Amino acid sequence: MVLRNLIILPKAEQDVTQAYIWYEERELGLGEEFLRCVDACIQFIRRNPKIYQVVYQSYRRAVIRRFPYVVFYEHLDTTIIVYAVFHCSQDPKKWRSRLP
Repeated sequence: MVLRNLIILPKAEQDVTQAYIWYEERELGLGEEFLRCVDACIQFIRRNPKIYQVVYQSYRRAVIRRFPYVVFYEHLDTTIIVYAVFHCSQDPKKWRSRLP
């Protein structure tokens, strides 16, 4: 099983940080659990990049388990680029503004 190279764009990192802070403020340790779930999702994507459906052009969406968040990414040969980590209640078109 080949692990693809991973690039997480700064705005996607900000998404994760903001969600972490929000969850941690609600319940101590919940933010850490969120980070573990995000990491598990991204590692799964790295091993199985084509398993998730294409939702727009060549961009895919993976659901993070236990939390109402999705990862928007693109698979380019040997590289995975993560563009956004969004709460499911956000405008689904908002993440498209981050695409190159």
